Amino acid sequence: MLDHFRMFAGYNAWANRRLYEAAAALPEADYRADHGAFFGSLHRTLNHILVGDRIWMRRFTGAGEAPNRLDAILHDDLAGLTEARFAEDRRIVDWVDGLDAARLAATFTYVPVTRPEPVTQPLAPALAHFFNHQTHHRGQAHVILTRTAGRAPNLDLILFQRETGIGM
Repeated sequence: MLDHFRMFAGYNAWANRRLYEAAAALPEADYRADHGAFFGSLHRTLNHILVGDRIWMRRFTGAGEAPNRLDAILHDDLAGLTEARFAEDRRIVDWVDGLDAARLAATFTYVPVTRPEPVTQPLAPALAHFFNHQTHHRGQAHVILTRTAGRAPNLDLILFQRETGIGM
């Protein structure tokens, strides 16, 4: 399981770099337009992914900033958002690299943003959700890029594995 989660931490950073490079090539109007995604625009979707990551990392580590709203705008400009995204990706990779089997099996308790009742669960399933959540919303961002730019970067896990040798 440790290797599995380390692969996903690396994949997350890799996919975000590709996605943010594509976002930077969009005209500002397309980047900010409401495209009907869950959070509307690409800008709001990318902010939400960072919001979710910060909330979960605060739950996992007890440290860092954690917004209290899922639709919070952490950075109003793409440059600031990009810098924050890449810093969070480094934080995720470093934290996952420090995990061990006992920590993955241990439980932790947190209070969801949407429901103020404590939840206790093992770390491993929550970490699986964490990485799946990122992929879910990156898929929405991918659709926005495809609609506006006519194409979007390949974010397939197998491409990451082939390029890095991780998981091969």
